Amino acid sequence: MPRFSANLGFLWSGLPLIAQMEAAARAGFRAVEMHWPYDTDPGEAKAAAARLGLALLGVNTVRGDVSKGENGLGALAGREAEFQAAIDQSIAWQVAAGGTAIHAMAGMVPRARIVEATATLRDNLAIAADKAAAHGLTLLLEPLNPRAAPGYFYSTLRDAADMIVRVGRPNVKIMFDVFHVGVSEGDVLTRLDAFWPMIGHVQIAAVPSRAEPDEGEIDYRAVFAALDARGYAGWVGAEYRPRGDTDAGLGWTGKLGVSL
Repeated sequence: MPRFSANLGFLWSGLPLIAQMEAAARAGFRAVEMHWPYDTDPGEAKAAAARLGLALLGVNTVRGDVSKGENGLGALAGREAEFQAAIDQSIAWQVAAGGTAIHAMAGMVPRARIVEATATLRDNLAIAADKAAAHGLTLLLEPLNPRAAPGYFYSTLRDAADMIVRVGRPNVKIMFDVFHVGVSEGDVLTRLDAFWPMIGHVQIAAVPSRAEPDEGEIDYRAVFAALDARGYAGWVGAEYRPRGDTDAGLGWTGKLGVSL
């Protein structure tokens, strides 16, 4: 049976981070992952995790200027120093908090600049991966579906896998978000099998609504069975937007025959 992590970017999102961690522990989660926790002291997060019996997993690099629609910096030519500063920020926070991974956000790229962007991201990730490896951290690359993030550098697993080959670092892995895969490509179980050697983390949400995983097109019982058959020992991130109250929505676990 998979082990589930609460993604605090979406779950209990109205609370401060430490209160979110407390809510996750009360609900039964034993791990948490975050989007951008940088306004919280990492030492406080580490202490809270120890007190609550929680594992701290991944964070995201900052997006850049959100007011201008930026959604990551890794593939943006001319912004290399900003991306490396974002990586340094994430590494410092994770080392102090005791986290394990960093989602290196690539950013929005016009198709006319994709060749330049590919070279930029490759070079940026090679430097970032070496920095992360020095602290035992994994870098995660996540294709985002074009409906949720139009213009994002990659929307398919193949593009992310190709970038991993270009970078050539063992600590760079795919974030297999079933929601994004389902919207972008479908055929989730076949793709899970095809890209298995490169997968570093799994996330879930309903397709197409991104709500609790007990609705929509994906039968998550089959996804969980596939992970069990593969002997997946990692966490499955519950990265969904609750339909209403987060605690009330946790009934999806019983419907799918799993527990936190």
